[in-house]
Amino acid sequence: MASRLYSGRRRRFMDRMKDGVAIFQSAPTASRNGDVEHPYRQDSDFFYLTGFEEPGAIAVLSRSGRKRTFTLFVQPNDPEMEVWTGRKAGMDGAVEKYGANEAYARTEFAERLPGILTNRDRLYVRFGKDTDFDGTVTRAIEALKAEARKGVFGPWELIDPRRILWDMRLCKDPQEIKALEKACEITKAAFGSAMRAVRPGMGEWELAAVVEFEFRRRGSPRIGFETICASGANATTLHYISNDSRIGADYLVLIDAGAEYQMMTADISRTFPASGRFSEPGLTVYKWVLEAQKAAIAAVRPGVTYREVHETALNVLCRGLKSMGVLKGSVAKIIEKGAYQPFFMHRIGHWLGSDVHDVGAYFDGSKSIRLRPGAVITIEPGLYFPVSDKSPEHLRGIGVRIEDDVLVTSKGNRVLTEGLPKEPAEIEKWMAGPDSWWDGLKPVSIKRG
Repeated sequence: MASRLYSGRRRRFMDRMKDGVAIFQSAPTASRNGDVEHPYRQDSDFFYLTGFEEPGAIAVLSRSGRKRTFTLFVQPNDPEMEVWTGRKAGMDGAVEKYGANEAYARTEFAERLPGILTNRDRLYVRFGKDTDFDGTVTRAIEALKAEARKGVFGPWELIDPRRILWDMRLCKDPQEIKALEKACEITKAAFGSAMRAVRPGMGEWELAAVVEFEFRRRGSPRIGFETICASGANATTLHYISNDSRIGADYLVLIDAGAEYQMMTADISRTFPASGRFSEPGLTVYKWVLEAQKAAIAAVRPGVTYREVHETALNVLCRGLKSMGVLKGSVAKIIEKGAYQPFFMHRIGHWLGSDVHDVGAYFDGSKSIRLRPGAVITIEPGLYFPVSDKSPEHLRGIGVRIEDDVLVTSKGNRVLTEGLPKEPAEIEKWMAGPDSWWDGLKPVSIKRG
């Protein structure tokens, strides 16, 4: 099943490319300190086409008329090293498990590359990530062109494969949607736990640990991005990840986090009171953000532009800023002048998939693109009032963001993160529930009768 999934993606990619060769690199390993490496995570494009999760690999897709071939260059089996790092697929596994027509040791790539590129008109390759790789490819091309008098040539046309691949990745296939649904399910459970685990006086780091603990014990191998657990004024910093303050009794807590599952990541934000009860003026700010989010989600459907979804939320937020006395004048003038930007400085959301800020265009030239079935977009309006003269005194230090993951369907949309409380009364009821997270910890991987 998995092999057919990736072979189908490669076939669709090669159907869209012209005759030529496409080369993709795996993600490099990254040193953490000393001889310790960061946990490895495969490049999303490479994984999308191959399903191969080991470092040090190169994939070559070749199209010549009806002939299509898939070649993998991989790390060969090394019994001595595998005692320490685990068994590799090797060349046999690249063919038998991953569907390569041919497989070679990674060390043979530079030697075999001229043969791969000989008399091929075009090369699909991404430059700029690895200077050694870039040099290997350009040297091979130039060496072939130097043989022109012998009737030999190398690619004259260089094309970035992301032009094809990223459009493919924008609309998710059924397997990706299923994996994303699971990632959302895990993330929702973690947020529910965090709402019941929060206690005034605890550290943001401890609450963030609750979220990530729930991710791992529920089957997520890693976080999709660094967890944001921001309390009080920290929530006015969009990408606050230090998580090193203590949570005050009267603080709102903003968590933005996502579990990854089968290389797909969820992305949820919720803002809730540390005390378990909303109070003013935070409650009013929260209600305006929630109204903006509801309006934007309702606007998501095929054919609607990304700009239209954004502007739907923006109109509500500007009405809120005017109603709260933060800004004056008509909503139209507030938007025209950009007066809202100190308090809402980001767009309504982003594509979601293998990357939290997933690939895909938002604009075609100056035109906002139209939403297509299969695309997944986050809807995350927010209002932020930093502790500065820009903010009204009574609102300073309040930051609210509410975010859900929305799948565009043929008839409208489906909220993949539906069910996680976000109405103020729902949040308060959930946080006041009889079950204490701290007292009710049990393994979830052990089935009970």
